[in-house]
Amino acid sequence: MFSITADYSADWKDARVYILSDLHIGDANADVETIRGRVQQIADDERGLCILNGDLLNTAVRHSVSDVYSEVLSPVEQINTVVDLLAPVRKRVIAANTGNHENRVYKTDGIDIMRLICRELGIEKRYSPEGVLCFLRFGNKTATERSNCRKRQPYIYTIYATHGGGGGRKEGAKAIRLADMASVVDADIYVHSHSHMPMIMKQSFFRVDVQNQKAVPVDKLFVNDAAAISYGGYGQAGEFKPASKQSPVIHLGGECKTMKATL
Repeated sequence: MFSITADYSADWKDARVYILSDLHIGDANADVETIRGRVQQIADDERGLCILNGDLLNTAVRHSVSDVYSEVLSPVEQINTVVDLLAPVRKRVIAANTGNHENRVYKTDGIDIMRLICRELGIEKRYSPEGVLCFLRFGNKTATERSNCRKRQPYIYTIYATHGGGGGRKEGAKAIRLADMASVVDADIYVHSHSHMPMIMKQSFFRVDVQNQKAVPVDKLFVNDAAAISYGGYGQAGEFKPASKQSPVIHLGGECKTMKATL
């Protein structure tokens, strides 16, 4: 499993993690104004970070569900548009992976479009097509929480992000997909996309503390991102429900380990 460490200031008292996924740039129904607003929100947040969680492009191909003939941008134009949109927040990206829409191109032509985008943005080292386990470190533990007499020790949040896959029209099926991420890897936070349904939930879990030989109760945070696409196209033709465009924001503490998400 691909993992990375993202280090930020010990002086940060908090941080926010935004998710950019299911933008579907190139689709006639992509809501570019909403996308610009979300990118600007990240850029304006001094302690705002970002996960690129797939399906940034629509990349319809001839035999895909999406309609290749209704695309408003060519594949190259989609790449250029996404790179230009994300340039202001490229240094805020802590993890990136690919979605099923970009993967269409890999399946037909062997080209990893998301890797090209990440290379253009200078964040290729934070990219893995399947998913990323991110160790996000910032803030400063209190004296009683520190180990080994260190003067400074950051809080560490583990975040597992992957675009996701599979079908399921009902809300329950989408929630199950999200919750099932915990069966893959033990993490504090799970970030999922694909189903276009903004969702936040928490579950309790006993984490094994080998050093102290005990089980520690913890809460895990599960977040499913929204899509920035208006209703229409194959979604309407397939009788899928309209989806909210409100994207969850993850809030993390730098003075004590706390995590929540809001819409």
